[in-house]
Formats: sequence, C-alpha cells, structure tokens
Amino acid sequence: MTDCIVIGSGVAGISAALTLKANGKSFLIFGSPNLSEKIEKAEMIRNYPGLSNVTGKDFLTALKAQLSDEEIEIKSEKVGGVYAMKDKFVVLTQDQTSYESRTVILACGVESVKQIDGEETFLGRGVSYCATCDGFLYKGKTIVVFCTSKRLEHEIDYLADIAAKVYLIPMYKDVAIRRDNVEIIRKMPQKIDGAKRVEKITFATPPSQNIPKEIPVDGVFMLRECVSPAILVGGLEMKDGHVVVDRDMSTNLSGCFAAGDCTGRPYQYAKAVGEGNVAAHAVTKFV
Repeated sequence: MTDCIVIGSGVAGISAALTLKANGKSFLIFGSPNLSEKIEKAEMIRNYPGLSNVTGKDFLTALKAQLSDEEIEIKSEKVGGVYAMKDKFVVLTQDQTSYESRTVILACGVESVKQIDGEETFLGRGVSYCATCDGFLYKGKTIVVFCTSKRLEHEIDYLADIAAKVYLIPMYKDVAIRRDNVEIIRKMPQKIDGAKRVEKITFATPPSQNIPKEIPVDGVFMLRECVSPAILVGGLEMKDGHVVVDRDMSTNLSGCFAAGDCTGRPYQYAKAVGEGNVAAHAVTKFV
C-alpha cells in the first residue's frame, strides 16, 4: 500500500508528485503519458514565473524531462473509481486492476463538455463512463457512445465488438471508426430518458432530416478524457461543478485531497502548481 495515489498528470498532479518524491513518500501517479493535452495545445504561456513566453510544447518537454530526471513514471491506466474505506482508499482502473493507498490527491482537471440532461440521473442505470467495466452488459444490445477524443476510439471498437448496434456521437473531427454496426450522428441529443433505466435519447424539436426525434437505446457510454471527480469518488462534496476544499486542499473525505482546475477558477498553471504542492505537503502531514 502506497502513501498516496495522484490522479491526473497535468501540472497540479506533477507538482504533487515532485513534492511527494522530495518528502520521501511512496506514491503512484495516473494520467496520460503525454501529460496534458491542454498544455500541448497552448500557443503561448505568458504568466508563469520564470518562464517568459514559453510555448505549450516547450513547457511539456521541460515537464517530461523533469519527471525523467526524478524517475517518476506516469501510469497510463485509466482510473474508473476511487473508493473510500475505513483507513485507506481503493483505486480501481478500467481494466479492473485495484491499487490501495492511505491518501488520494485528485488532480483530474475539469470537464470542458457540459453534461447532458439525464446523464447523472441514470448513472449506474444505463449510463457508464467505462467501456471495459460495463461493456459486457450490453452484448447484442443497442447503445449510444459519446466520445470527446480520437485517442479513445479503441474503446469504441471494443464496444462495437460487443453490442449489436452503436450510435456514435463524436465531439471531434476526423473519425476513423468504420464498422458496419456503428452509425455516426453529428448532433447532440437534448436528453437521456427512461423510467427505471435508460430507454432512449431524445433530440430537440425539430430534429434534422436524417435523425428521428428519439432513438431507443439500452445503454449510454460517456467516453471522455476528463471525468468529473464526483463520478470518480462517491460522497465527494462539490459546488458549481468543482471540488470543495479547505486551505490545505483537503476535501470532506478524510485522506482525500484535490488540486488544480478541479477545485475551481482561475484555471491557470501557476495556481494549479501551487495547489499540487500544498496538497502533497498536507498528505505528508496526514500520513
């Protein structure tokens, strides 16, 4: 069992990992090997102390070099859930591997895509965020898949091997999926609807010429790079879509801390780095 698990490889998570390493604590950090798409796409960063007019790509290169120098490895397994036990946390990845830790730092960013009406209501009742966790439940059935990134297309392929019919609603260009049972819809639905479970998705009136007003489905998969902390961690206190934290970045769950964009505005690198550092010091004191 490690002292801490850091979830997120943006600058908040990296800052936390570097501080934990300096403090001699054992930890794992989960995220993208490429660290942060937000940083990668930044044209110019002008307000970070000590780095004058640095491009996002150059900043990313520097971060990767620092992690390499400190021998910190990013685990690319996608986290599917964080479960608070009596005196520890169990972190479950989407390939069903579990890890135990005394504390957790949430540095998973903030969702840039607005939730669809009914998404939270039907969570666990037809709405899922994990293809490999829940895909087997929909063998031979009809599902709709929302996908925010081309990098997640392998999960669409996985679901297409299981389901009889997949309605794919991509929120990116250049979709590479070409499957007989996958139909691409370039229109966002208004609502996920049903009684006890998901039964259909409905579109605003009037629907487009080629899309009916409603489509019956058995399940809905939300494939996103960033998942809301409230989805990952049950019982986590949220306000206006952000994690509620104290000055030491602690949450309402003992041993759970948060840092970076997920704690609220301003969404800036300097703020995220500072919070990651504070959260790591708080973890050091906690353990």
